[in-house]
Amino acid sequence: SDGSIRLHQMTSEYPLMQWNDSTKGQPIIALQWALTRPAVFFALDALSNIYIWDLLENDLLPVAKQTIPSEKVVTMTLLGEPEKTNGLLGIVLAKESGQIDIQYVKKKWSVP
Repeated sequence: SDGSIRLHQMTSEYPLMQWNDSTKGQPIIALQWALTRPAVFFALDALSNIYIWDLLENDLLPVAKQTIPSEKVVTMTLLGEPEKTNGLLGIVLAKESGQIDIQYVKKKWSVP
């Protein structure tokens, strides 16, 4: 609810990494690992900002932020085929009006 993200190992109650205020205090409403590149995850905040984290490039801050300006995004999920090496990765955004939007991710964040 405060924009903090914690990365846990299944065998420990303590986080391996913790990023406080990762969204400048905005609640995170969705977070998902990339299906095609294990070091990348995406976070959606309550103001319809998508944060892209690539832990191989920078483990302190997101490597990119994209604002969806047209309408409030209520949730997101990722689509892709991890068994294929083409790196095709998409973000499915569900908007408040019920509209679904699919955007494809740049290859640098999707190719294994």
